[in-house]
Amino acid sequence: MSIPLIIVAFLVMLALMLLSIPVAVAILFVGVLGGYLMYGTPLVDMMGGVVWSSLNSPSMLAIPLFMLLGELLLRGGIADRMYAALAVWFNKLPGGLLHTNIATCTLFSATSGSSVATAATVGTIALPALQEYRYPIRPSLGSLAAGGTLGILIPPSINLLVYGQLANTSVSQLFAAGLVPGIALALLFSVYLFIAHGKAGNASIVDVDVPVKEKLALSKHLIPPVVIFGVVMGSIYGGLATPTESAAIGVVIALAFIIGGGKMSLDLLIHCSLQAAKTSGMVIIVLMCALLLNVTISMLGVTQALTQWVASFGLSAVGLLLVLLVFYVILGTFMDAMSMLVLTVPITVPMVMAVGIDPIWFGIFIVLMCEIALITPPVGMNLFVVQGVRKDGGSFNDVIWGSMPFVAIMALFTLAIMVWPSIVMWLPDLLAGR
Repeated sequence: MSIPLIIVAFLVMLALMLLSIPVAVAILFVGVLGGYLMYGTPLVDMMGGVVWSSLNSPSMLAIPLFMLLGELLLRGGIADRMYAALAVWFNKLPGGLLHTNIATCTLFSATSGSSVATAATVGTIALPALQEYRYPIRPSLGSLAAGGTLGILIPPSINLLVYGQLANTSVSQLFAAGLVPGIALALLFSVYLFIAHGKAGNASIVDVDVPVKEKLALSKHLIPPVVIFGVVMGSIYGGLATPTESAAIGVVIALAFIIGGGKMSLDLLIHCSLQAAKTSGMVIIVLMCALLLNVTISMLGVTQALTQWVASFGLSAVGLLLVLLVFYVILGTFMDAMSMLVLTVPITVPMVMAVGIDPIWFGIFIVLMCEIALITPPVGMNLFVVQGVRKDGGSFNDVIWGSMPFVAIMALFTLAIMVWPSIVMWLPDLLAGR
């Protein structure tokens, strides 16, 4: 398999996507057509069996279950009470409610697994208060868009589930690897807000003293997300349940909290189920097409050709990662995060493994690249989500410029984990007894 032919096939997929062809169709077209042209109908015939064996797996059930968990938290009133509880604790910090944005996104991410859901939920709750208390609009919008990206890094993460399926790596290890970087990134966001926007909101809510007794009373609303995260991730890390089983447990606990809060109704359950089904269907269709592409890649020897090609440049592991960093940042400016993930993982994972990079570590690297893609114009999904929930009709440039400092922080943090990979691998190594 020649390198020019591989590059042409990749560019054809990109061109189809730029022509607004659905991502799944573009991947399917190149994967199936390429396999047919090279090997004929026998290769196409075997694709169905390969895809069925991959998708007919208990681990795939984790995707719709985590989607349903996020919808229940969103529609069940848990998120808005969580924001109110965190606001009374963070409003005295320099930056006030901007820190509440990051804290709420972090906690919501730890149960929802979706960046778009996190940005939409917290943005809907937070923006009215931010505008009422005259917070500067750009850091307000930027903190919501960037905070929302944590949804695909902090476990449970749908993107990490998909990466694990495509790269054939342990989802439990990926979840463990994402926890410390996710928390560290949230802290870095808050440090930036502390330094750059410490005076935001000085004339408003920060002057209101809330008694400690009232703060403690409001803190009860933090119990549901903390309990759900503790049980879901604790059962995985403790070896008591698979990710799929833990997701099911999380859904049951979320339903119990919603019933206890008096929010349960048949309409709520139907709406959450339908939304989770729609989103899961989209993700699984794209994943299925990526698996078909994987079949063609494997049969045509693309992995071996790319590995030899990369080795011919004599790049070190760090050198290759720097090239991929630039590549992903450019790719993320015109491609959404999930598309970027499923399109490149089958190609890049063998390349990085050939130079000795751990696929678990690389999973976090790719998800960080996906986070950057979520808040870089012109197609950053979180930018559109946050712009969509604001009611003042302001310019889209506000959310773009408000997000740019956070893009720089993510890029610098990516360089940091390249220098100190133990930031990512410490927890999974500890849990694995290495």
